[in-house]
Amino acid sequence: MPLYSYRCAGCGAEFELLVRASEAPACPACGGGALEKLVSRPAPPGKSAGILSNARTAAAGAGHFSNYSKMERAKVK
Repeated sequence: MPLYSYRCAGCGAEFELLVRASEAPACPACGGGALEKLVSRPAPPGKSAGILSNARTAAAGAGHFSNYSKMERAKVK
């Protein structure tokens, strides 16, 4: 399911929703169906690897190693 950004024409709220092709999205604030799909900003180049690395380090610090390979787990411990 893709993540889309919307602006409600009724109340002006901006929000993101995971939407299936068969679903009609509605505003979570007012329940309105008159929505404008917004263009999402792409991730800045070169920052994704750093964000992922920081998230993985934080997960490892909390004891969550399920997304690491055996070789990576050996380096962390």
